[in-house]
Amino acid sequence: MGLSDAEVKKQIDHMIAFIVQEADEKAEEIDAKAEEEFQIEKQRLVQQQRQKIMEFYSKKEKQLEQQRRIQQSQLVNSARLNLLKKREEYIDKILDEARDGLGEIRKDPKRYRDLLEGLISQGLFQLLESEISLRCKRDDVAAVREAIPKAVQRLEQESGIKATITINENDWLGGDISGGVIMSAHGGRIKVENTLESRLNLVSKQILPETRVRLFGQNRNRKFMD
Repeated sequence: MGLSDAEVKKQIDHMIAFIVQEADEKAEEIDAKAEEEFQIEKQRLVQQQRQKIMEFYSKKEKQLEQQRRIQQSQLVNSARLNLLKKREEYIDKILDEARDGLGEIRKDPKRYRDLLEGLISQGLFQLLESEISLRCKRDDVAAVREAIPKAVQRLEQESGIKATITINENDWLGGDISGGVIMSAHGGRIKVENTLESRLNLVSKQILPETRVRLFGQNRNRKFMD
């Protein structure tokens, strides 16, 4: 006996419901899979962008740190150079004051005559010549004449050279020279400057390292000492 139309319709509806349910489940499965893949891909992209951002800011941070170090180094160097400049200016000021005070030596006749004798004697031993021309300040002529004999005698005793010193009265030392003498031989081809200024310059160069230490202390940046 065949199925009635109602029974056939019921079976068809049942089959349709089953197919629809299968379709819905498959659709849900596809949606879930798509959502999972979407989340995975989104996470990958987010992580990728985060990494790029971190690399970007890490690079920027390194650049800024490098710039900071360069600027700090420049500031330190600038401060060090400025300090050295101020120190040299201070030393120059001291030397200028010493130069200004050179003329005070001439106010003590005996002390100045003894000094002239030493300067002349030193000049003689440097030149080691028998005919010497000497220049001095016009006001020092008398003191120079008094100092010459002992200096000449010392040279003769120690070297056997008998020197004759002629004072050049046509070419006195100028106002820029505080005192002392300039001695020459062989028509000026050999010359020794023993003015007060030249002696101060020489002594200041010799004691400059010690002067710096006394004034400013030991330089911790120096690896080698003179």
